[in-house]
Amino acid sequence: MPDAIFADPTLARLYDPLDPDRRDLDPYLALARELGARQVLDVGCGTGTLAVLLAAEGVDVVGVDPAGASLDVARGKPGAGRVRWLHGDATTLPPLQVDLATMTGNVAQVFLTDDDWAATLRGVHAALFPGGRLVFETRDPARRFWERWTRERTHRRSDVPGFGVVETWTDLVDVSLPLVRFRGTFVLADGRVLRSDSTLRFREHDELAASLEEAGYVVEQVRDAPDRPGLEWVFVARAAGPG
Repeated sequence: MPDAIFADPTLARLYDPLDPDRRDLDPYLALARELGARQVLDVGCGTGTLAVLLAAEGVDVVGVDPAGASLDVARGKPGAGRVRWLHGDATTLPPLQVDLATMTGNVAQVFLTDDDWAATLRGVHAALFPGGRLVFETRDPARRFWERWTRERTHRRSDVPGFGVVETWTDLVDVSLPLVRFRGTFVLADGRVLRSDSTLRFREHDELAASLEEAGYVVEQVRDAPDRPGLEWVFVARAAGPG
């Protein structure tokens, strides 16, 4: 089941206003241009920011996400009519053929078991043209990024149109590597307190490379994430052979 931050209708509507700086998507837009991608599958598209940006450049985009509330937000955005929105995940896709598949933000880390990760890679592979690329980002476990997920370092108050002042923070709940659990708290102006519990899996570089090879990909590049230099890897993998 999707985390509440994506699945709860109120939190889904707050997602974009609370995180308006999406420069993290610039490398994906640049790569789509670099590869000349004309058909893109955005896995875990969330509220659809990347999908809408790609569609505005004339790309044929399919956005898929298991959180219906996030898709509702996505469908309400200007230009959303150019995107094909699917409620589901990479294992439930209809027949597709795309040049590029993306998994932005934390998407690649929400698959907690080896079986779920492998099934996702296979599902994406089946949707790619031979030679098509999968690109995703994931945090380097050695950098211990989770140590930043404390109330002291994340607490803020934001004035959100339609909601008023919203107070937010993150608490680290448990570190049992490779799994890290944390909780987001949202205090609304009307006194409501909403929480979202999340778990991410921190995979090692060699583990990721091996899983991609097993699923039929060739790792072409591992780039640095421009918005988090030295903290993340951006994998670019080519689909080799039939899916």
